[in-house]
Amino acid sequence: MSSATLKKYYEGAEKILVAIDCIIFGFDKETLKLLLFKRKIAPFAGEWSLIGSFVQSGESVPEAAQRVLEESTGLNNVYLEEMGSYSDLQRDPGSRVISIAHYALIRLDEHKQQLVETHQARWFPYDDLPDLILDHQEMTQNALAKLRRKARYQPIGFELLPEKFTLPQLQLLYQAIYQKKLDRRNFRKKILSMKILEKLDEKDKTNSRKGAFLYRFDEKKYQELERKGMNFEL
Repeated sequence: MSSATLKKYYEGAEKILVAIDCIIFGFDKETLKLLLFKRKIAPFAGEWSLIGSFVQSGESVPEAAQRVLEESTGLNNVYLEEMGSYSDLQRDPGSRVISIAHYALIRLDEHKQQLVETHQARWFPYDDLPDLILDHQEMTQNALAKLRRKARYQPIGFELLPEKFTLPQLQLLYQAIYQKKLDRRNFRKKILSMKILEKLDEKDKTNSRKGAFLYRFDEKKYQELERKGMNFEL
């Protein structure tokens, strides 16, 4: 095919916009949260939305997703994964837009609240979300379903906790993800049997004078055990 024919072929193609939407999860005490912002432009100006942007001509989809995340939270080294595409013909009344959704896991003790406020954003409990524009409600539901599947077989839940945490905090996190109560004794026995936690000589005395020992996830040990065939399952 000649260059002239090739140019004509591409020039005749319909132009379609590609967007990035980020489902950003955080965990605060006992609650799984989602970061939303008030849309600034029409259509749907002033309504709650996921944080997103169009893919620019000089960046790849992963680069665009990382840019959106960094601009809204100030963080650039967090768990971020592509989740899927949303291409319904009528999904966006503004134009023909295909959105590639990603979900991210944020440690709330590290994110920059000032940037969140600049974007007119707000953390909402997942079980008390406002109405969302377009198909963003569907995206959030799919993201939680994927998070649950991944958290069961991979230790990505630790991406939502501070570097140091107690076993009760860890259990509360998984209860928030699965949205159900877990037996304390069984959970503790299961997670400690994996030998992927480092017990520290420190205690969190926030809730009692006696306090609870702090732990840290040993990623190096986990990777070593995984290579040997260990199966992480909660």
